[in-house]
Amino acid sequence: MSEPLAERMRPRTLDEYVGQSHLVGSGAVLRRMIDSGRISSFILWGPPGVGKTTLAQIIAHKLDTPFYTLSAVTSGVKDVRDVIDRAKNNRFFSSASPILFIDEIHRFNKSQQDSLLGAVERGVVTLIGATTENPSFEVIRPLLSRCQLYVLKSLDKDDLLTLLHRALTTDVELSRRQIELKESDALLRYSGGDARKLLNILEIVVESASATEPLVITDKLVEERLQQNPLAYDKNGEMHYDIISAFIKSIRGSDPDAALYWMARMIEGGEDPQFIARRVVISAAEDVGLANPNALLLANAAFDAVMKIGWPEGRIPLAEAVVYLATSPKSNSAYLGIDSALSTVKATGNLPVPLHLRNAPTSLMKELGYSDGYKYSHDYPGHFVEQQYLPDELLRSRFWHAQHSPMEEKQYQWMLTCWGERFKE
Repeated sequence: MSEPLAERMRPRTLDEYVGQSHLVGSGAVLRRMIDSGRISSFILWGPPGVGKTTLAQIIAHKLDTPFYTLSAVTSGVKDVRDVIDRAKNNRFFSSASPILFIDEIHRFNKSQQDSLLGAVERGVVTLIGATTENPSFEVIRPLLSRCQLYVLKSLDKDDLLTLLHRALTTDVELSRRQIELKESDALLRYSGGDARKLLNILEIVVESASATEPLVITDKLVEERLQQNPLAYDKNGEMHYDIISAFIKSIRGSDPDAALYWMARMIEGGEDPQFIARRVVISAAEDVGLANPNALLLANAAFDAVMKIGWPEGRIPLAEAVVYLATSPKSNSAYLGIDSALSTVKATGNLPVPLHLRNAPTSLMKELGYSDGYKYSHDYPGHFVEQQYLPDELLRSRFWHAQHSPMEEKQYQWMLTCWGERFKE
């Protein structure tokens, strides 16, 4: 049986590699590192089908060093330790560290990532991780701090057209066929910047035609073939990132029907339930927020339920949470508030904590005025007393601005009672 087209077209060298010129183009950071013959551990973050696995394999071949692969979906702590032991035995004093490539590293839990840490620190292995999820959320901080992070982009139109023409002219099977690429818009649109998806779609279109007759590829033909094979070209569902975007925007836009539809598309496409549940929790905090704080509680409960019961029953608590979020009032005041505070911190640096707010566990600290003058709120009527909590340089700063949903209006009115003019919009 012949290999899939996407596998047959996998690049073997950097010169064959398409896209990511900001990383592997002439003079780019990864290109320089590879050409030097020495690489440090790094993580590749980007959407599916942009060349993460291929790039790791090219690097291993270029450096001529032992190369081990683990999938975070199927590997446990024992598998990680076995590979590290083999890497130790294959290491020679004059050679580069063996490369350990971990696909979908975001699916490793904390204990699995901890088992990697020592080997990476000691240089027993050079880690190359690949992830479609934000590593700052999914990779433990000690491991992330020991790796460079490189962001891969979806392939653009020129990259995808290059791949198409290369496949049609150089692939051992397609080049024997009489194939004319008359139109390419549908191929590009359905691929969504994913090289693997593009080649899978091309293969479906070609295989559905007679092998003995000329084939003219048009947009209409591509659409017809994909309607007959709606999920064949992507096990994670058509246009993965477009669908999750539509899902979140439907919740934000208070349309429960659309939100359920897009979630059904993801479920039917074989999406990881944890991926959906995580996005529901994020939406509860970012989009519903203080307008209905119970939304975050329900979203968390749905996440826990999905992790306990899995598919197919997990669709029910997820649907409950999605409908609740979509039909809730919306506020992003907390989201905007923390971003505003973070911007101020980056701009102003480490401003000193006012003395009266500092802890004073020793007599010396007390002599220096630590905690002197602090007013304990519970000793005052209404459990509030006005005093300074921000650094001197930020006394007039405001980060949280109420958006006056029924729930937030109560919070806003209480702030007016406490602080008066400071909270008047």
